[in-house]
Amino acid sequence: MKIKSTKAKIGDWVFVGICVIVSLVCVLPMLNLLAKSLSGSEALVRNDVYLLPKGLNFDAYLQVFKNSKYVWAFFWTVFLTFVCTMVSLTMSTLCAYPLIFEKLKGRSAINVFITVTMFFNAGAIPNYLLMQKIGLLDNPLVLIIPGCLSVYNMIIMRSFFYGIPDSLRESAEIDGANFFQILLKIYVPLSKPVLATLALFYAVGRWNGYGDALMYMKNEKFYPLQLYLYNIMNNTNKMEVATQEGFSSPGLAASMKAAVVMFSTVPILMIYPWLQRFFIQGVTLGAVKE
Repeated sequence: MKIKSTKAKIGDWVFVGICVIVSLVCVLPMLNLLAKSLSGSEALVRNDVYLLPKGLNFDAYLQVFKNSKYVWAFFWTVFLTFVCTMVSLTMSTLCAYPLIFEKLKGRSAINVFITVTMFFNAGAIPNYLLMQKIGLLDNPLVLIIPGCLSVYNMIIMRSFFYGIPDSLRESAEIDGANFFQILLKIYVPLSKPVLATLALFYAVGRWNGYGDALMYMKNEKFYPLQLYLYNIMNNTNKMEVATQEGFSSPGLAASMKAAVVMFSTVPILMIYPWLQRFFIQGVTLGAVKE
């Protein structure tokens, strides 16, 4: 049994300390929001709430769940996130797969063309005019199609495909498998770790996204939950808007903002434990053993 040196033990404790500090930085703001969402109006007006709720009440959550537009926005955002994640994973896979073949004509030019789009874009106004021209303004598809492919995530997928031994593909080709059969039966099953990682990236990006809906959508029926949260955070300081949103007091307004933040944050946090089992498999998992 190998005994660790004193320096190694000190290094371990330093690493543990850093992890604890980073964890507290992430957890404490969430605890503060949770406490505010469960606190009474008087304590919030006095700014007397930190990590534990004071004057426990659930008025803010009742306001959220009684408001049908928030409930509908939640389910719409869940559906939108699922659809966008599946479409984006499909697009990333179909775009990355052909680029690993050396015999693909113009592969270098395609790689350069795709990479350039990471650094340059037309800008907000040309994009708006484009969406208007192709009839996507105020259309739910505008929340799916324009952002269905991330070049950065596609490059991650392509790099992972490069790591899969060519011998697997060549053996499948000898057996008569075509390109799509090789993709579905060899590459996709071996790519669960990277698929899970990219699924998390795409899901979090779509769940937290509101800029496209703010710019392109006028129909409130298709507002994602984060856009409602954006409006609440911006407008609850205005008394007339606060009254329209159901806020009867400044304390309830602060509690309501915290409750909506928790309402929109907790669901996406629940995805992390489910995907963790794929991360621990490691990206070097393969089917070739020496």
